Amino acid sequence: MIKELFLASLNNYSADQALNDSLWREITDKYSGSKRYYHTLLHLEHLTAELIQFKDHFRSWDTIVFSIVYHDIVYNALKKNNEEKSAGYAEKILHAIHYSHAETEHCKAIILATKNHQVNDDKEINLFTDADLSILGSPQPVYVNYAKQIRKEYSIYPDFMYRPGRQKTLNHFLQMKRIFKTDAFFNKHEAQARVNLQHESVLLTEGAI
Repeated sequence: MIKELFLASLNNYSADQALNDSLWREITDKYSGSKRYYHTLLHLEHLTAELIQFKDHFRSWDTIVFSIVYHDIVYNALKKNNEEKSAGYAEKILHAIHYSHAETEHCKAIILATKNHQVNDDKEINLFTDADLSILGSPQPVYVNYAKQIRKEYSIYPDFMYRPGRQKTLNHFLQMKRIFKTDAFFNKHEAQARVNLQHESVLLTEGAI
């Protein structure tokens, strides 16, 4: 689905089909990297499926589509500036297709917001970051598979380093008054997300992840 949506959005601004096809191949290559296990094209498909339900809530669906494909375009488990680099990457591409400056800035703001997933004054950003976290509220077998995929992406770190860091992340979410900012995602995912996070915490303690 995301390929068709991305190319359709591109076609609104670029008549260069060779360029458009090359931009999609670039996305495919980036998200198919050998060190990616969760942050893959499947993640983009999941995010798209969550967000398309709210299509009418966004002032520019094209901006959301561009945010989806570029929000994890740069991903290196050793770095802490992936979101900044991804936002810069998106800016370069959108500038090349003469996308509006205002919507380019909005796309960058959405991507940067996925760094900390904090409540935002922009309701569109809250929907996007909630959708990005929706895997937390998936059925437990799906969640456990996600947790194992994240572990693989951080495989360079030994267990004695990874597990405390991951526990810190889990505790960060569990201590939030609300993990999901919007009522739609809160009602759908909050309860299961807390069960899943607690379960992963136990698995980490037992050395099962």
